[in-house]
Amino acid sequence: MTAYGSFPGARPRRLRVTPAMRRMVAETRLHPADLILPAFVREGISEPVPISAMPGVVQHTRDTLRKAAVVAREAGVAGIMLFGVPEDAKKDAAGTAGTDPDGILQVAIRDVKAEVGDELVIMSDLCLDEYTDHGHCGVLDAEGRVDNDATLERYAEMAQVQADAGVHVVGASGMMDGQVGVVRDALDRTGHEDVSILAYTAKYSSAFYGPFREAVGSSLKGDRKTYQQDPANLRESMRELALDLEEGADMVMVKPAGPYLDVLAKVAESVDVPVAAYQISGEYAMVEAAAEKGWIDRERAIAETLLGIKRAGADMILTYWATEVAQGIGAGR
Repeated sequence: MTAYGSFPGARPRRLRVTPAMRRMVAETRLHPADLILPAFVREGISEPVPISAMPGVVQHTRDTLRKAAVVAREAGVAGIMLFGVPEDAKKDAAGTAGTDPDGILQVAIRDVKAEVGDELVIMSDLCLDEYTDHGHCGVLDAEGRVDNDATLERYAEMAQVQADAGVHVVGASGMMDGQVGVVRDALDRTGHEDVSILAYTAKYSSAFYGPFREAVGSSLKGDRKTYQQDPANLRESMRELALDLEEGADMVMVKPAGPYLDVLAKVAESVDVPVAAYQISGEYAMVEAAAEKGWIDRERAIAETLLGIKRAGADMILTYWATEVAQGIGAGR
C-alpha cells in the first residue's frame, strides 16, 4: 500500500492507453534510412525470375534492377546491396566472373550508379561463392579445402574491379582470415581510399541461408563450417570484431540477425563504428510462409522482427522488406 492508500501506486499502463501515447513514448523507431535492400541481378534473362522460397523477391534483369533502385531511393531506403548471378557456363574453380570488369555484378554496379548516382549507397557483395563451380567462398587447394591466403588475392582483385565500377561500399562477406586488411590495402593502392568496407564480422554457419542459395544459383558442394562461425560461439565473434577493426573496417555486421540478437547487442555495445545486421533469406521466408498460411499477421510480424533487430543495437538493417517497410513508414503506418 502507498501512503495515499492507493494500490498499485505505479501504473506503467498509463503510457500504453492510446496509439498516440504509445507512439510518443516509443523507445525504438524504424526510419527508412535504417534500411538496406539486398537485390539479386542475374545474367542472361529478359524477365525477372521469382525465387520460389522467397515470395515477392526476384532475380532481377538489369532493367528491373535499375527500376528497383529508383523505387528504393524514392522510399528513402539508405542503400542497396547487390549480388550478381552469372550464367552457369561462366562459373569456374577460381570464380573469374567475379573479377571480370564486365562481369554481371560490375555491370550492375555501373547500371545502378548511372541511375541513382550518390543518392543511394551502392554496396556490393565481395565474395566468390556466386562465381565458383564448387560454390565455396574461396579457391580450393589440392585437397579440396578452401585456401585462405590464395582466396585473399582474389578478394583484392574483386575489390578493385567493384570500386572501379563505382561502388560506395564493399561487403567483405567471405569470412577469410585477414580479408579486411587485404581489401583495404587493395582499395588504397588503386586510388579508392573513399570506398568503405562493411565487414561481415560475425557470419554464422546457419540453417537459415537455404533460400539465398536458390537466389544466387549456388553450386555449393559440402558446407562452409570451416570458415563461417559456429552458432555455439559468442567470444569468437568478439575476437573477429577486434581483428576487423584493427584491419580497417568502416562498418561491421552480424549475420543472421534474428537468431543472434545477443551477439548483435554485444557487438553494438563494444564499438564506435556503425553496426549492421542482415535479416537473411530464411528469416524472411519463415514470416512469409506463416503469413501465407494465415498463422500470423504479416505486417505486424515484419515490424516486430525489425524493431527487435533495431532495439538490439543495429544502426542499419539489410532486409528484403526494405522498400515496402520504408514506403509504409513514409505513409505514416
